[in-house]
Order: sequence, then structure tokens, then C-alpha cells
Amino acid sequence: MTRRRWIADEVSGDRAALIGEHADHLVRVLRARVGEDFDIATGQSVRRGRITSLTDNRVDFDLGEVISTPSLVEITLVLAVYKFDRMEWAIEKCTELGVSRILPLISRRTDSHLATASVKRVDRWQRIARQAAEQSRRAAPPQITAPMKLSEALNLPQPLRIVLAESEEQTLLRDVLNPEAAGNEVALAIGPEGGWTEDELQSFQQSGWISASLGNTILRAETAAIAAVAVAASLLSSL
Repeated sequence: MTRRRWIADEVSGDRAALIGEHADHLVRVLRARVGEDFDIATGQSVRRGRITSLTDNRVDFDLGEVISTPSLVEITLVLAVYKFDRMEWAIEKCTELGVSRILPLISRRTDSHLATASVKRVDRWQRIARQAAEQSRRAAPPQITAPMKLSEALNLPQPLRIVLAESEEQTLLRDVLNPEAAGNEVALAIGPEGGWTEDELQSFQQSGWISASLGNTILRAETAAIAAVAVAASLLSSL
């Protein structure tokens, strides 16, 4: 039976702990008991953890053997801010698919009230990503930054940077995921509802980003994010 994986809130040597709501879920919902084993992600590795004590708001573990984990493709997702319920769904699913970083971006077509409110949503996005990372047995959740402007995202250091654009008619995403250029690192930019504006696409291209498409159909922003990450993870991890 596959052991559940948890991302530790506290780590000290060969000890780790879950605290607060994190611990409460393990105790009340999963009815964990002293002596049970789980996989514990510590930030540096994943280790087998045995429960030594628990209360409603704290679960302590002794850490044992290191558990091998597969390396992931380093995918940075630049995600224009759009309706929060749909964006949260994209964050959850892209986390499950292995995205390394999510950079929320305030685009021209991001509604002004969403742009203002997005600053206070980062903690919630991080909680969603953490839960998805544990569910999908990742060693760590993706980093999610504070919302940024386009100018801050244009000069990301990834060797291969791709902006997904509805207006692109010639080049498909799968055609530009070149392992010789990307190695195992790629940045993908997904626009908001309504897509990128022409001047935003020009800014991407002038900064060296490659424009690509996911095909002939018009996808919702959250669908495009999930599809792009899935394609990149599949193609680059198999090389």
C-alpha cells in the first residue's frame, strides 16, 4: 500500500512535525495513530516518518530512511491573473503535473478588481499548491510568488521561454520544446481570458520569447495552462 506523503511544517535533524490545520486533518480526518508510518518531505529530501506523538494541532515524527524521488522537469508557469475559482483549479492541476514555479502576472486584460485582490490571494494559492503536492506525492510544492507586472517576467533566466498565443498559426508548442535548447528547464506564459494584447506579445517576442500554439481550438485560460504544462512535462521528461 502506498504511504501518504506530507510536507513537514517543522524539521530539526531526525525529527519533524505537522502543526495547526495540517496536523488536525491527519488526526481527525485520517485518524492517524502513534506508530503509523508516512512519507515526510523535509525540503531537502523525502524520508520515512513514524508518528511519535499527536494532539489535535501537532503531530511529531521520527525520521528514518531517505526515500528516492524522481527528478522533475523545471517548469516555470507565468500565469496571467483571471477569475480566481478557475485560476485556483489551474494551480492545483499544474501542481499535480509537476510545475516548479508559478508566477501570477497582472496583464492588460486582468480585471482591475482581480488585480487588486490578487495580492491577498497568494497565501491561499500556496495552500492549494501544498495540498496538491502532498496528494500527488511530490517532494515539495511549487514556489508561488506575489503577482508581478509583465516587465518583471520578461527576463526570466530559463534557456527556453515560450508564450502561448491564440494568434500563432504556424508553430505548435510541441515543435519548439527542443531538449537541446531547454535541457530540463522551460518557462511557459499563459494569458488571461481574452488572451494577450498585441503589445504584450510584441514585448515577449522582443525579449526573446518564442510564440507557440496549442492547436486550432480556443481553450479557456485554465485549460491552456494545464495542457501546456502536461505537454512540456511529458516531452522533456522523456528525453
